Amino acid sequence: MNDSKKIWSDFCDQLKISGENVLKSSLALSELDKAEGIRYLTRLLRIGLEMHLENNNPKFPSFYQASHSTAKIGADNPDNFYQNATISSSYKYRISGHRGTVPILSFGTKANRYAVDGTMASTGELDIRDISCEDDGSFEIIVSKDKVDGNWLPLENDSSILIVRQTFFDRSKEEKARVEIKTINQFDKPEPIRLKELSVSLSNIPLFINGTSKVFLNWATLFKEQHRNRLSTTEQSMFSKAGGDPMIYYLHGWWELKDNQALKISCFLPNCIGWNFQINNIWMESLDYKNHNIHTNNILAEKNPDGTVTIIISKKPQKGNWLDTAEHKRGTMLWRWTGAESHPLPKVEVINV
Repeated sequence: MNDSKKIWSDFCDQLKISGENVLKSSLALSELDKAEGIRYLTRLLRIGLEMHLENNNPKFPSFYQASHSTAKIGADNPDNFYQNATISSSYKYRISGHRGTVPILSFGTKANRYAVDGTMASTGELDIRDISCEDDGSFEIIVSKDKVDGNWLPLENDSSILIVRQTFFDRSKEEKARVEIKTINQFDKPEPIRLKELSVSLSNIPLFINGTSKVFLNWATLFKEQHRNRLSTTEQSMFSKAGGDPMIYYLHGWWELKDNQALKISCFLPNCIGWNFQINNIWMESLDYKNHNIHTNNILAEKNPDGTVTIIISKKPQKGNWLDTAEHKRGTMLWRWTGAESHPLPKVEVINV
């Protein structure tokens, strides 16, 4: 067997093993759950290929999307446009772009260890409110270990990924920011791909699939056991260790309903930059927001006269802020408070419809 055949054979063998955590999960009770589990593995594979093969060179970084409408990780936000870039503390980078009108724009460097210990620790954070922009909305950010004057995003020795989060409240009216990243160090063009480097890249992908699925299956199991039909995850350290946005206070939970039931969620709304709520499947993927109304936020939701909001989750349409279960009977859910002066716990109750 020549080297190329062995590399491919080893990759396929490890890929098969990496899916076992998902395929043996006791959370998957229905045919829909199981089918989505297989699709989840194919999505993680696509993300892994983008991350560890196609965009893995920190000398020549470029932004790609690790989460979007058909590839989802860890309760991905339907209101977000995510961008990722592979980086290293060995280099210095310049991010250039244009502000646009998106309400929330943040940049973070992380130590991506999903495949090792399930963490993605923050190594630097920068929010658009702290970035000096030109009158035309353009800006530049230096990304480096050593502090510089002006817009600076820190790196640490183990920084390996840069994440840009753009959060929309109404996509029909808001303009996406434009961003690019380049190393300040001068390099020639990338070297052609070699079998040795290819082998390393491919070996990282099953590790990524296994590590990522394990993290969020553990979360979903915890939510089912301790937060069934509740939004009460007030301890935030688990979410920050996994790469959560420091601006956000996360309230996760598990929802489970019969066909004649609905989940009624009521909450007081404090002063905040924004909030949103979404429902996910058991794999912690947001439900199909291209074809179903599965989330709402501080702009889209209709408010009550007393300053509260009421959301109804059910299979059949309801009046008011109705979210569609899209034929699911169970899954996880998430309420985000972004830049809020307080973090009230929503009241969650099961009602008959």
